[in-house]
Amino acid sequence: MPKVAFHTLGCKVNHYETEAIWQLFQAEGYEKEAFDQLADVYVINTCTVTNTGDKKSRQVIRRAIRKNPDAVVCVTGCYAQTSPAEVMAIPGVDIVVGTQDRHKLIPYIKEFQVSREPVNGVGNIMKARVYEELDVPAFTDRTRASLKIQEGCNNFCTFCIIPWARGLMRSRKPEDVLSQANQLVEAGYKEIVLTGIHTGGYGEDMKDYNLAGLLRDLETIEGLRRIRISSIEASQITDEVIEVINRSDKVVNHLHIPLQSGSDTVLKRMRRKYTTSFYRERVERLKEALPGLAVTSDVIVGFPGETDEEFEETYQLIRDIGYSELHVFPFSKRTGTPAARMDEQVDDGIKNERVHRLIALSDQQAKEYASSYEGEIVEMIPEERDADHPERLVGYTDNYLKVAVELEDSYIGEIVKVRIEQAGYPMNQGRFVAVAERQMA
Repeated sequence: MPKVAFHTLGCKVNHYETEAIWQLFQAEGYEKEAFDQLADVYVINTCTVTNTGDKKSRQVIRRAIRKNPDAVVCVTGCYAQTSPAEVMAIPGVDIVVGTQDRHKLIPYIKEFQVSREPVNGVGNIMKARVYEELDVPAFTDRTRASLKIQEGCNNFCTFCIIPWARGLMRSRKPEDVLSQANQLVEAGYKEIVLTGIHTGGYGEDMKDYNLAGLLRDLETIEGLRRIRISSIEASQITDEVIEVINRSDKVVNHLHIPLQSGSDTVLKRMRRKYTTSFYRERVERLKEALPGLAVTSDVIVGFPGETDEEFEETYQLIRDIGYSELHVFPFSKRTGTPAARMDEQVDDGIKNERVHRLIALSDQQAKEYASSYEGEIVEMIPEERDADHPERLVGYTDNYLKVAVELEDSYIGEIVKVRIEQAGYPMNQGRFVAVAERQMA
């Protein structure tokens, strides 16, 4: 049997797509091999969100070529899409496919095995108008299943290369989303994470259907217990979305709403589609509808021209909103984006200091949020053994608290009730109470 090995860099969408590409190889009779082992084919799914992503992608490609110079080396993903010539120029790369046409990988490999001529299969992503169906009936090592519902983004934020790597917004057909959701539930998954490049924009390119409609339809799937939205922009949190989430038994009590900056002048330079007052109002509305809602977010610190005042505005807004966790990134220049060419780049030392201040604030907020659940009984899905305490399983509650609890392996993937005995961040200690009863549909 021929062997294939995969290496995925970057985001959850890439991980999802690697699983989908593996399905194609499996259907062709391939066996999966670890990436550091000898294989006949290596597939590297690359990332280009930062310049470092490009560099790491090149390192991994070279590692595969060194491991087995006779193997067919295939490069796909975002870096392959934006810089195909750069990838093709690496000696030993045989096939390059971007973020579209993954189903052509196997035919390209067959073609290459005959002709021994490298194949550049990268097309113009900006012309792609139809969502490319990539099914994933099951995941190799997960208790939560990702379900990709859209591709691309129309926002063109000044710091971001992604529209050039992924193309414009394309939604997956509702019937395809629902049929895959049913498939995942039949495979035993209790939680589905809706994912995409601009997930909350689902349906913006459709006539009579949107994210709220999709959530309503997913609600009717029997056996599905949790629906998580991987990320949603403030501008996409419509009154209808709030109403659907409020009425839903399945949408979890956690939303990831990227902020990027708490200063209106910085948001404008970033070309974001909302103001701080609009963002604040949406989050307040959500917290009224969903008491105890966990809100997580992304923030970029040290965007070109960010003054001390602008940073203070961000700090204050974050303090007022009260997140359950924050991802803080220092601004890094991404070649090819308007922000990389802006004047007044912020000094690394200043960036660093601001990052540390925000991380300290985030840690404090995360502890405060977790401590409000001490002594409470919550539901969690155990996912894996705790590396430091092998007697414990670790998993997440619906509001994204990470909990460790003493349990046997047979509980992995089940929904269990635990009491939070000791709240903390990043980990809470819990005690097993019972297996959660199945909610009757």
